Amino acid sequence: MAEAPAVEVQCPVGTLPQLLAALHDPIRLEMVRRLHEVGEPVKCAALYDGINKSTASHHFNILRDAGLIERVVSEGHIYQRLRARDVDAAMPGLLDAIVEQANRESGR
Repeated sequence: MAEAPAVEVQCPVGTLPQLLAALHDPIRLEMVRRLHEVGEPVKCAALYDGINKSTASHHFNILRDAGLIERVVSEGHIYQRLRARDVDAAMPGLLDAIVEQANRESGR
């Protein structure tokens, strides 16, 4: 029988300056863009290229502290999930606008 996913205690969605500061870094913005594109929890390693695990962990912590993502553990694997609904409830349209612009700038 599959184990139910465990979600860590969530930080509240941050203030506008906190969200913008978290998304200011290109690596974190790309992590959020990838999570937004998929729309479901993603294994950590699929969210970054060219950085080591400890650096990725640092970026995940900043995104979690801002309330943008949550960590999900399921069947021994760690995933990250974008808290799009929570962010949209706090700041309607902000996340979609940021991701759309990131997609335009990256040619996607």
